[in-house]
Amino acid sequence: MSLRIAALGLLAQRPGSGYDLLKLFENSMANVWPATQSQLYSELNKLADGGLIEVTDIGPRGRKVYRITTAGRAELHRWMTDPSADPPFRSAALLRLFLLGQIPQEQARRHLEHTAEHAQAEITRLLALRDSLGLTDSPDADDDAFFGLAALDYGLRLNAMQGEWARDVLTKMDDRRK
Repeated sequence: MSLRIAALGLLAQRPGSGYDLLKLFENSMANVWPATQSQLYSELNKLADGGLIEVTDIGPRGRKVYRITTAGRAELHRWMTDPSADPPFRSAALLRLFLLGQIPQEQARRHLEHTAEHAQAEITRLLALRDSLGLTDSPDADDDAFFGLAALDYGLRLNAMQGEWARDVLTKMDDRRK
């Protein structure tokens, strides 16, 4: 996935300025695809140059409001429906785990403890985010809210699994010492 697709996706939901999009990133999409202000503004310029978005208004202090074009919607649709173009899965965390046997046991243990603590901290953060945004499983929710909550639920479940998994590996490490 790229910042390009993330920006197109947000603009498909509703038009907005670079500032508006940055706030949306910070409040939602940063959980799956973080971006800095400079990265986002650079990407908006590229999308506009490529005809995938267009400026619909220029306000005070040069504030540009963007919206997705027909070509942008087609590109977003193409990406959404063709996962075969995704890069192969890579995980620095799993590579680190695979190589934990190369460091002293106590350091490996601290790494796993940190993994479990980090997972719990993420659960706490995501629950607070859900509460602050007022997201619920309401049948009246629009598609964007429904799938946004689904992505947040995925993050909660993934972190719960990671924490449980790390604690299980720690238990197995203890059992090996006996």
